[in-house]
Amino acid sequence: DVTEIEEKEAQAKQEEQIIKEQELSNLLHEKRYLKALGLAISLDRPHTVLTVVKAILREPEGRRHLEENIVRLRKDQKEAVLAFLVTWNTNSRNCHEAQAVMETLLRHEAPDALLQFSGIKSAVESLLPYT
Repeated sequence: DVTEIEEKEAQAKQEEQIIKEQELSNLLHEKRYLKALGLAISLDRPHTVLTVVKAILREPEGRRHLEENIVRLRKDQKEAVLAFLVTWNTNSRNCHEAQAVMETLLRHEAPDALLQFSGIKSAVESLLPYT
């Protein structure tokens, strides 16, 4: 009977999730935005990433801080943020944050590098009507 093993695995996964959520909350409170962005991206939480971006932009010199944090993300993390911002951009409440992140990506990534992002063509097609 593997039911007990599966229950233990599910419980362990849930506990790990709770620990990561707490860590994310602590990172935001401590204003350690780069780690918070990385953790939110790894948890595949677009809304949480948006919350981090909004927190960064509320800071004095927010645009500059956003730029510094986005530039330091790994390529796969930037791809995830690009996919998230496509959705954010369709909502008027979140479009300014999406545009700020997109501007940073466009300024700091070479066109050839952007073309290597997975899903870049569909992202551009989705962004054009709302941008």
